[in-house]
Amino acid sequence: MLNSRVKIFSGEGNHKLFEEVCEYLGIPGGKITHTSFADGELYCRIDESVRGCDTFIIQPTCPPVNENLMRLLITIDALKRASAASITAVIPYLGYSRQEKKSTGREPVTAKLVANIITNAGASRVLTVDMHDPALQGFFDIPVDHLSASKLLAEHLQKRDLSDCVVVSPDTGGVLRARQFGRKLDLPMAIIDKRRPESNKAVVMNVIGDVEGKHAIIIDDIIDTAGTLVSVAESLIEKKAKSVICCCTHALLSDPATDIIPSSAVKEIIATNSVPICAKKVEKCHITTLSLAPMIGEAIKRIFEKRSISELF
Repeated sequence: MLNSRVKIFSGEGNHKLFEEVCEYLGIPGGKITHTSFADGELYCRIDESVRGCDTFIIQPTCPPVNENLMRLLITIDALKRASAASITAVIPYLGYSRQEKKSTGREPVTAKLVANIITNAGASRVLTVDMHDPALQGFFDIPVDHLSASKLLAEHLQKRDLSDCVVVSPDTGGVLRARQFGRKLDLPMAIIDKRRPESNKAVVMNVIGDVEGKHAIIIDDIIDTAGTLVSVAESLIEKKAKSVICCCTHALLSDPATDIIPSSAVKEIIATNSVPICAKKVEKCHITTLSLAPMIGEAIKRIFEKRSISELF
């Protein structure tokens, strides 16, 4: 149990996760009011003293992305103006992280812009989980604690029979993630060679590795529209894989994900609660949800106590 100098506030983006973190740490949630004006402008007020306190704001920037990002920023500003000693932005899912480079001319690098905005708003530190690219830590001019859900996902799978299983990276960019995940489970790896002609669309070109007669475990960071997931699963079945499941950190499930996943070859999705997933989507897409609260709670505790976070992994 932490002392009264630690205050944790919810940005309303994932209130259930906020409550679970507070329960894990054994402290009450911070008192805050979130509302909006008639024209849609957001407003918040900190309803207790935070002067000299180490404060944490839990707010994933998931859909509605811009509203959740703005709510994070105004809460940071409110804490700064209330004389908080430190402000840690706990962002389980960091929106805009897929816009981390220029693929063609005259494009923005929006991930860097968002990093600058969060820093300039007054955040002292960022705590996040499985950014699209770990190199994004370098976009921030403040300390970033980058947590990984791979251990949580692997421990869940280790309770099952993993004979004849293979870990599959859905693209070449996820090879390192898949290799580390496969090492945790002591499983071989396969790689999907795909092309992305435009955003949210992917074409599978080839399957690299042996998947015939094996149960495929796709490991990815984000499931958005699920177009890639469904096409990869179909390719694996065509290569005579026995079955396909998917592990991911962030199950955004934007349209048409919930329409195409149930009729696809994907039998189960194992995801964390970094973003809220409604019960209807959980049932329809056969989602097993794992809580990040113990990991985030322990990280918050270690930040306050100035202890190593890397020891968690």
